[in-house]
Amino acid sequence: MSVSHCQTLTISLVRSSSGETMYYTDDSILPENMQPLIITAAPYGPEWLPGDADIPLTWDEQVQAAVDCYNAGATMLHVHVRDPATGQGSTNFDQYNYMLGRLKEAVPDMVLQVGGSISFAPHTADAKAKWLDYDTRHMLAELDPKPEFVTVATGTTQWDIMSWMSADDIKGTHLDNNPKVQAAWSGMWVDAGPAFYLEHLKRLAAHKIQPYFVPAHIHQLEIIERLIRAGVYKGPMNLALAGYGGGTLGRNPYHWMQFLQQVPQGAVPTFWTSMRGLIPISAMAIVLGQHVRVGNEDNLWGPDKTRRTTVQQIEGAVRICREFGRKVATAKEAREIMKVGVWYDSVEETLQNLGLPPQRNDGHPGFLVWETDGKKVNAKTGSDSHPMAYCMVPPEAAKIAMEAVQAAKAKS
Repeated sequence: MSVSHCQTLTISLVRSSSGETMYYTDDSILPENMQPLIITAAPYGPEWLPGDADIPLTWDEQVQAAVDCYNAGATMLHVHVRDPATGQGSTNFDQYNYMLGRLKEAVPDMVLQVGGSISFAPHTADAKAKWLDYDTRHMLAELDPKPEFVTVATGTTQWDIMSWMSADDIKGTHLDNNPKVQAAWSGMWVDAGPAFYLEHLKRLAAHKIQPYFVPAHIHQLEIIERLIRAGVYKGPMNLALAGYGGGTLGRNPYHWMQFLQQVPQGAVPTFWTSMRGLIPISAMAIVLGQHVRVGNEDNLWGPDKTRRTTVQQIEGAVRICREFGRKVATAKEAREIMKVGVWYDSVEETLQNLGLPPQRNDGHPGFLVWETDGKKVNAKTGSDSHPMAYCMVPPEAAKIAMEAVQAAKAKS
């Protein structure tokens, strides 16, 4: 790749001739050579209970949260739905469709990214048979109206979100002085083995919903490349580098750089982490030409240890970006950068657009795949006998805490 060609790239990232590493050229760190910043807002905090944070509860409040985030500068919305009747995260397919319809009307230009961790609960006797199948998660591909993205994990991962939280982080929430709930969250695993993601990617592609990958470490990024080389996925690579607790990327900035170094030059990475660690990691992403995600799902605090709403966090990211001299993306620019709605016709076209080396004629095209049917095999357990959990769906202890809060309110 010539120097002149390198300079035509928005953020001037260059892959070496071996196709193994990525590096920055001399002018890559100048803001005028970077893509405009895409800010993803996550204002629905499914792990929190009403009263823990600035949690929208009614349908109008949930829609208004999206409008406020968009007006503050966010162009992508990470969507979870809360049932106004219970105050808990919804697993109702119809409620998701209703919410997406409202959002399409209220913020038509905003990119909608549905959290793929949800497992829809069966609501009829006929649907009960599917409860032990992955079909309850694959239903995300059938959402109507369709979101632009659904987040997809590639590889089962421990997500011990408590491992780096301090007492200050959870102060004033239902986790505060509640070891039973803390232990439940410490035992969280994201179930995403090959039987899940092979079928999930197939169904999303059939419905023209793009995956938003969430690799928790470099080896899950390797899985994504294998899926591309095997022809399982043929499209742009939008992804969030996930540093969210034990089992995922940590807070060591060297590790973020090493991870970023492996990302294809044609990909669009977002840095995603939690609590006050999100602030320096986001600043790091902004000056490196990458993108950020903020909101109460991930963080409740400012650098001074006082509460920050989702909108205030967006405003903070905008302020850092503008002080640095980088442009904040409009919705139109965000769609163009992420290539929303774009699909490729072949493996070679996908590799070329991502800046990955082409297939060798005699090389192994990714890995062997098989025909999947969406069925979930017998329930798995981790080595410590913790059941595999679906990310961000409150575990039983959190449900108990919610019921206790509601009971206390009923007595008052």
